[in-house]
Amino acid sequence: MTTSEKFVTIKFDGHYNHWSMLMENFLRSMEMWNLVSEGISSSTIGTSSASETQRKSIEEAKLKDLKVKNFLFQAMDMEIMGTIFYKSTSKVIWDLMKQKYQGSTKVKRAQLQALRKEFEMLNMKEGEKIDNFIARTLTMVNKMKVNGENTQSSTMSNDLDAMTIDELHGSLLVQE
Repeated sequence: MTTSEKFVTIKFDGHYNHWSMLMENFLRSMEMWNLVSEGISSSTIGTSSASETQRKSIEEAKLKDLKVKNFLFQAMDMEIMGTIFYKSTSKVIWDLMKQKYQGSTKVKRAQLQALRKEFEMLNMKEGEKIDNFIARTLTMVNKMKVNGENTQSSTMSNDLDAMTIDELHGSLLVQE
């Protein structure tokens, strides 16, 4: 199946970080991520003095970008697509989605502060399995990372200089 025959099953559901991670992975697998991350180089935008080879390269880059735009459009509902439909390149669309839905720095800081408090108060519940507690803890850590926290393994235990999170998890399972 060629890239022109592919359809995106990833749909934007309001959770930008999750959607962008899935879309980035999809576009990387299609070898098209550079069009979103770097955009079409300014040298590819309409040069009248370009050689035949350069013009062909320019047209190929524009076609690939059009395919990426198509994938992005497939991943959005009509309401969102209406706000981005006339944007010139896939990079412009991607940057607009990021700006619109990822959240501002202030919002992320506030979310991170709330998550830090919640993390500090995290305790194992009465009768809770270690697997469940570790899963809740790692989910919280991942949410913190999404909001800009630079966590290290040592944040999660008093003596993790000699033990990874997976080793701690295994050790606690044995004790359970």
